[in-house]
Amino acid sequence: MKFFPIVYLIGILLCILALFMLIPALVDWFYGGNDWPAFLGSSLITFLFGSIAYFTAKGSSTEHLELRQAFLLTNSAWLSIALFGSLPFYFSEINMSFVDSIFESTSGITTTGATVILNLENTSYGILIWRALLQWLGGVGIIVMALAILPMLSIGGMQLFKTESYETPEKVVPKAASFAAGISIVYLTLTIIWACMLWGAGMPIFDSIAHAMTTISTGGYSTKSLSLAAFNSYSIEIIITFGMIVGSLPFVHYLSITKNGWKNLINDDQVKLFFTLVIFVIFIISLYLYLHDVPYLKALRLASFNVVSIITGTGFGTSDFNSWGGFATTLLLILMFIGGCAGSTTCGLRMARIQILVANAKSQISKLIRPHAIVISYYNKKPIPENVSESVMGFFFLYILCFAILACILGSLGLDLITAISGAASAIGNVGPGLGDIIGPSGSYQTIPDIGKLSLCAGMIIGRLEIFAILVMFSPLFWKN
Repeated sequence: MKFFPIVYLIGILLCILALFMLIPALVDWFYGGNDWPAFLGSSLITFLFGSIAYFTAKGSSTEHLELRQAFLLTNSAWLSIALFGSLPFYFSEINMSFVDSIFESTSGITTTGATVILNLENTSYGILIWRALLQWLGGVGIIVMALAILPMLSIGGMQLFKTESYETPEKVVPKAASFAAGISIVYLTLTIIWACMLWGAGMPIFDSIAHAMTTISTGGYSTKSLSLAAFNSYSIEIIITFGMIVGSLPFVHYLSITKNGWKNLINDDQVKLFFTLVIFVIFIISLYLYLHDVPYLKALRLASFNVVSIITGTGFGTSDFNSWGGFATTLLLILMFIGGCAGSTTCGLRMARIQILVANAKSQISKLIRPHAIVISYYNKKPIPENVSESVMGFFFLYILCFAILACILGSLGLDLITAISGAASAIGNVGPGLGDIIGPSGSYQTIPDIGKLSLCAGMIIGRLEIFAILVMFSPLFWKN
C-alpha cells in the first residue's frame, strides 16, 4: 500500500487547520485576551508539520485511492486533527494537562461535547470560539465522510446512501472534495441563519455565533457552564431545538431542495421515524414530569429541549435531568444509543440502521411462521440487499461490544455503575453529558482518571468513524499487499 498520497493529503489538511487557528487568535486579541499567542504558536507548529508532510509527498497521485488507502486516510485525518487541535488548549492560560487537552480536542472534533473545563465564564474568548470551531469543522466533516466516503467502504450499511455521483469507489477523494463544496455552502448558510436568529432572540453576538456552530453540528459545546440554562430564554431554546433537528436530518436532501423541493426529505422513511420517535418520547416524559408535580407547560418545555438534545447527540442542557427520576433518566440513557438520521451531523445507531434491524427481525419472525416462504425486507420501499443487512447486523454487534468494553474499563477505574455505563454510552454515541453527579449535565469529566479519559477519547473516535473504519485497521489482512 502506498502511503505518500495519504501523507500528502494529511499535510494539506493540517495546513488548513493551521489557518483556522488564526480565527480564535484574532478573536482573542480583539477581546483583549492573553491566549492569542498560544493560537499563533499552535498554528505555526501545525503549519510546519503540515508543510513537511506536503512537500515530502508532493507529486503523489491522489486520483485513484484504493479502499485501504481511503480507510487509512479517514482514520489519520480525524486523529491528526484531534492531536494538533489540542495544542491551543495545552499552551493556553487555562493550564490544561496534555491528556485533558487531547480529551477536549477529541470531544470537539467528534462533536461529542464532553468537557473537562470547570468554569467556562473564566475561559478566554479564543478558547471558547476554538471549541465551537472544532465542533463546526467536525460536523461538516462527518457529513462529507458519511455521504461520500463511507458508502464506498460499505461500512455498517452506509452503501444504501450512495448518491448518483458516487457509485464507484474510484477517485474517492476528488469526489468527496467536489461533494463537500455543495454541503459546505448549505452548512455555512444554516449556521449564519441560526446565528442571526439567536442574536435576534437576545443572545450576545459572540454567544450567538458560537452556539449556532455547535447547534447545527449537533456538538453541544456552550460558552456557559450552565449551558443553555444560563440564558433562561424560551425563544432561544425553541431556536436551538429546531437547529438541533435541522442538523439531525440528511443533508443530501437539503441539496436536492432546489431541484425536487421538500419531497425527498418528507418521503424519507428514516425522517418519518425520527419525528415520530421524538414526538412520542417528548409526550411520555412530559406526562411523567407532569404526574410528578411539574406544571405541564414547564414539563413540555423541559422534555422537548432535553429529549431533542440527547437523541441528536448534541448535549445542550437546560435542566439537571438526573433529578427527574428513574424512568426518565433510563429513557434518556436509551436515547443516547439511537442518534438522528444517516447523512446528518449526528452519530449513534441512527434511524436507518434501526429500521433495517427491525425489518430483519420481522423477516425472521415471518420465516419462523412460514419456513418455506420467501420473505424480503424493505427500506424506503426498496429491497434491502443481503450485504447491507449483514453489515448492519455486524455494526450493531460491534457497537454494543465496544460500549460494553468501554463501560467495563471505566468501571475498573473505580467509577460507579451509572457513571461507567452512561459515560460509555455518551462517548460511543458522541452525546456529551452522561448521568450521575460526576458527568451529568451539571458536572464535567475533569475528575475522570487519565486512563479513563483516553479510553473515552478512543470511544468517541470509534463512534464517530462508524466502528468498522477503526477496527479494520487491526486486521493483519489490511496491511498485507
